[in-house]
Amino acid sequence: MPVASVLSAITDGLTDLIGDQGLYAVFALMLVDAVLPAASELVMVYGGAVAAGAFAGQDVVLFGRRFDEGFPAFLAIALAGSLGYLIGSIGGWALGLYGGRPLLERHGRWLHLGHGKLERAERWFDRWGDLAVFVGRVTPVARSFISIPAGVFRHRLGRYTVLTAVGSTLWCLAFAGAGWALGSRWEEFHHGFRYVDYAFVAAVIALAVYLLVRRRRSSRLNRRVSDPAG
Repeated sequence: MPVASVLSAITDGLTDLIGDQGLYAVFALMLVDAVLPAASELVMVYGGAVAAGAFAGQDVVLFGRRFDEGFPAFLAIALAGSLGYLIGSIGGWALGLYGGRPLLERHGRWLHLGHGKLERAERWFDRWGDLAVFVGRVTPVARSFISIPAGVFRHRLGRYTVLTAVGSTLWCLAFAGAGWALGSRWEEFHHGFRYVDYAFVAAVIALAVYLLVRRRRSSRLNRRVSDPAG
């Protein structure tokens, strides 16, 4: 099946789920996204469009209470996403804390942390701990791969929780706001934002290549210094 068809099927499935389950779906999907990617951008943008009343028959309801279209519904969507993400993040942190390094050594490939990257990741957290958590929460793709390593490397729970809450709330407000503003035209933003994802992935690959080349050059220079006759 072509990639475009797969992505379209995923998008349709997620939007149908949000349309049917509303706040409950937004909460659950954002909870999962705190540990593994669950299309948080799509979830919040479409949720914002639902809050704007863009789709007939799709209301924002909590325990039988219907929120009025507009700001009340938008705020409910944003808070559901923020709370779900925060709870998922704390769960991921706890999983990392109690699973420890063995967890990453066994399953790190799912978090893009192979065995050779663990030491570098730990040094990165030691140096940039607070900044890493906050920036990670507002960075496409990377935002889903912060929770478990933060627990493994024992980032303080209080600071981690505050930084995660602030970063994820900003993310949810921004994307739900975009969907709320665009309404039925939410897909324009969704399709455009994919290029941000592509740009981020390209930047990460470029940085990895740069670091690899620099490391190889450094190794060659060290060998020349240690072996002048060569």
